[in-house]
Amino acid sequence: MDASAIALCKDNNLPITVFNLRVQGNIVKVVRGEKVGTSISTNG
Repeated sequence: MDASAIALCKDNNLPITVFNLRVQGNIVKVVRGEKVGTSISTNG
């Protein structure tokens, strides 16, 4: 992500999830809302 993408997420209160794409099943877990990786949000 570049600085513009991060600013757009911040301005629109969109959370960012940073996770390892190389671990099988992580994308599915993120889409399901399961805890994977690190979540960044404006509400803590």
